[in-house]
Amino acid sequence: MVDLHLTADVASPGERAAVDAAIGPDGAVVVHESERSIVAGRTRRQSRRHWLLPALHALQAEAGWISPGGLNHVADRLQIPPAEVFGVASFYGLFRTDDPGHTGSVTHVCVDPACEIAGASDLADELERAGSAVQRGPCLGQCERAPARFVQGRGEPDHVPADDAVPFRLPRPGQPHRRLTARLGVVDPTSLDSYREHGGYGALTTAIAMGPDAVIEAVTAAGLWGRGGAAFPTGVKWRAVAAQPGPDKHVVANADESEPGTFKDRLLMEHDPFALLESLTIAGLATGAERGWIYIRGEYPLATSRLRQAIDQARAVGWLGADVGASGRSFDVELRRGAGAYICGEETALFNSIEGFRGEPRNKPPYPTTSGLFGRPTVVNNPETLVNVLPIISAGPAAYRSLGTDDSPGTKLFCLSGSLRRPGLYEVPFGTTLRALLLAAGTEIDRLRAVLLGGAAGTFVGPESLDLPLTLEDARAAGATLGSGAVMPFDDRVDLAAVVTRIAEFFRHESCGQCVPCRVGTTRQHEVLLQLRPGRPLADDRRQLLDDMARVMLDASICGLGHTAAGAVRSALDLGIIGEST
Repeated sequence: MVDLHLTADVASPGERAAVDAAIGPDGAVVVHESERSIVAGRTRRQSRRHWLLPALHALQAEAGWISPGGLNHVADRLQIPPAEVFGVASFYGLFRTDDPGHTGSVTHVCVDPACEIAGASDLADELERAGSAVQRGPCLGQCERAPARFVQGRGEPDHVPADDAVPFRLPRPGQPHRRLTARLGVVDPTSLDSYREHGGYGALTTAIAMGPDAVIEAVTAAGLWGRGGAAFPTGVKWRAVAAQPGPDKHVVANADESEPGTFKDRLLMEHDPFALLESLTIAGLATGAERGWIYIRGEYPLATSRLRQAIDQARAVGWLGADVGASGRSFDVELRRGAGAYICGEETALFNSIEGFRGEPRNKPPYPTTSGLFGRPTVVNNPETLVNVLPIISAGPAAYRSLGTDDSPGTKLFCLSGSLRRPGLYEVPFGTTLRALLLAAGTEIDRLRAVLLGGAAGTFVGPESLDLPLTLEDARAAGATLGSGAVMPFDDRVDLAAVVTRIAEFFRHESCGQCVPCRVGTTRQHEVLLQLRPGRPLADDRRQLLDDMARVMLDASICGLGHTAAGAVRSALDLGIIGEST
C-alpha cells in the first residue's frame, strides 16, 4: 500500500526527468498565449493541476508503475496533496500504484464479446505460457482485428503488436456516399502537404470567409446531430456556446472511444488526423472559443502519435496559433490522453479528468454550454460528429442532405464485428437496412440469432428486425438505438448467455461508484446473470429484481452509464435469447 504522506521515498533521476519533461518549466502554468484564459483568476495550484494526467503517464512509462517517490515528486511539482494524486492515479485502469514485480511490459487482452468469440482467452493463455505479463480487460477499440491486444511498455512507447494487425480495408475509393472516409487509405496521415493536396483546410478557409454566424446556421440547416450516442443537435449546442460572452470558452473533441464494439473514431484519427484538427478549429472559430482540447483514450497510441504530429505541423504553418489562417483569430489545441476509464466518455467526467481530478461525472445542471471545462462554456463533440462539419461547409447543407433521410441526413459510420467474415468500418447513408449492412460484412443470415446495436450500452434485436432502416427515427420507433455505431451480430454458435453476462460484468467494472443506484445496481445485475444456466429459465423473482434495478438505475443514476447499463440485458431477456427454457 502506498503511504499517502510525504515520506523518505524519492523519485529516481529517470522519474524526475520524465515528469519534468511532461509538465515543463515551473509547472508549465502557461504553455501558449491562448492558455492565459485558463489560469486567469485561478490560484497557481489550480492552474497547474491539469498537468496531472500527463505527469502520471510519464511516470507509468518510465517506471512501469506510480511509485511512492514518483508520486511525491508529482505532488511537489504541481502543489497537489499526495493523497489526492494517489486518488487520481488509482482511479484509472492503465496506472498501477503497486509494484508489478517485473521490469517488462504488460499486454492487455480484450475479453469483451467480439474478441472473446474470436479466441481472446486462448490468446491470453498462450501469452502467459510464453512468459508475458497479461491483463485481461475491456474493449480496446480494435474489434475489427479481434482478438485484440495492446502492449503497455516500460521505457518504450505503448503499441499494438504489428503481427496482430490486419490490412486496413475500406470500400473502394470513388463511391459517392463516402464523405467521412474518402481520404482514409488515400492521404498520408503524417503529412500536412498530403492532406492539403486532397482538399484539406479548404473547409476552414471557407468557414473563415463565411463568418461564425453563417457557419453555425449551415451546421443547423444540415441537421447534423451528435454521433456519440445522445444524438443532440450540433447546431443548437454550438449556438448556445457562441452566445456566451468573451473568448474564455472551450471546444473539446471527445475521443475517449471506449464503447465495446466501437472503433470508428480511432480509424479517423489514425488515417485522417488533420481532418479532426480542421473541424475542431472551425468549431472554435464559430463559437468564439480560443482553446481546443482532444481527449483521446489511452489505448490508442498510434492515433495519439499522429495527432501530436498533426498539431505540431498545423501550428508551424499558422493553421493553429495566434492568427489562424490569417484570420486575425486565435485558436490552439491541447491533447490529453486518458488512462483506461470508460466513464470518462461522459462529458463531465471527461472535464474532471482533464482538470486533474478523478473522472467522476458531475450533476447537471449546470450544463457544459454554460459551465463546462474549467467552469467555462464548452462545446463537446466526438470526432465523427466534428468531421461531418467539413462536407457541410465545403458543399453546403443542401448537398449534405442529398443522402439519408429528412430526420437523419447524411451518412453514418458503423463498426462491424462479431459473427461475420468482413469486420471493419462501413460508411453508409442513413436509411440503409440492417440486412444490407450485415450482408456487406459477410454475416450468415440463416444462422443469425441476435444483433447488438449500439455496443454494450445498446440493445439486442432479433432476425425479425433485419429490414430495420438504420436511422435515428426508425431505431427509436423500434425501441432500439444506433448509439455509437457498433453493430455486432451473433450466430447460433455463440453462447449468448455468456455474452450478456460479460456485458453486465463490464458495467460493474466500469461504474465509477459515485452514485448508489449505479454502484449497487450494476453489481446486483451481474450477480443475477451469473446464476443463468443453459436450458433453464430465469426464476420470476430474479427477473423482477433485474427489472426493478433497471428502473432505479435509469431514474436515479447521475450519468448515462447507469441509465444504459441494463439496456442490453433487458432487451436480451425480452427477446428470449437468454433466461428462457427454449
